[in-house]
Amino acid sequence: MSGTLRNPSIRSGRSFDLGKMNLRQLWIAYLTYPTILLYFALIAISFALAIHFFAGEGPTLTAVLAVMLIYPVVWYLLHRYILHGHLLYKSRFTAALWKRIHFDHHQDPHLLDVLFGGPATTLPTIGAITIPVGWLIGGPGAAATAFCTGVTITCIYEFFHCIQHLNYKPRARWIQRMKAYHVLHHFHDEDGNFGITSYVVDRALGTYYVDARSRGRSPTVFNLGYTIEQAKRYPWVMRLTGHAPKDRPDGASRPESERNPQRNSRQVA
Repeated sequence: MSGTLRNPSIRSGRSFDLGKMNLRQLWIAYLTYPTILLYFALIAISFALAIHFFAGEGPTLTAVLAVMLIYPVVWYLLHRYILHGHLLYKSRFTAALWKRIHFDHHQDPHLLDVLFGGPATTLPTIGAITIPVGWLIGGPGAAATAFCTGVTITCIYEFFHCIQHLNYKPRARWIQRMKAYHVLHHFHDEDGNFGITSYVVDRALGTYYVDARSRGRSPTVFNLGYTIEQAKRYPWVMRLTGHAPKDRPDGASRPESERNPQRNSRQVA
């Protein structure tokens, strides 16, 4: 893939470094990334099943709308209470899972390989959320529709998530705001702005903030509370990482907007 992009400097170890990529390079990496290709294949299969077991226009539309409403709420709850929770790293049996699904991403937010959720955890979660909802609405046809919608939303989330860590200033003002709020989540205080494309749930539950002046900088924004002290008590993530938890990422070139999130937030507020 690096040959296709003709810029080996955008790679950091085994992963693409979004801090060194432009928008064109991101499109190429995204559209050829194995996880995204798997998602595209599952979208096509579930769409075909939705047609084969067509539940009717009403149930089909209802299933789509239901998933669109439920998905941001479930993502918020998982992001806040599971991915940012401390329970998983306290067990040797779940430490590797927590490290892969979120700790690595906060340790270095620009690495593409750890930005995408792993299919082994992401797809069962999507299925558990969407298939029962669709089935209750309209049987197998609506269940396939709901799953198709969930995977499609995941692809959209993943692309915009990449944009938020890309060395690129979006032209659209609404994307600039979206990016600024997510930058704050990664570089100022991780206990807020849990959304990706929407911060409606953050607003409703009191975790939304617009700039760095709204709250103090968190000392655990890069390690999610897995400090040196915690690593000594629960060493499994540290052993897998090969070094102590970092209090800031390294090896990635950050754009100016992410080096100064307060300034960036004022510009787009």
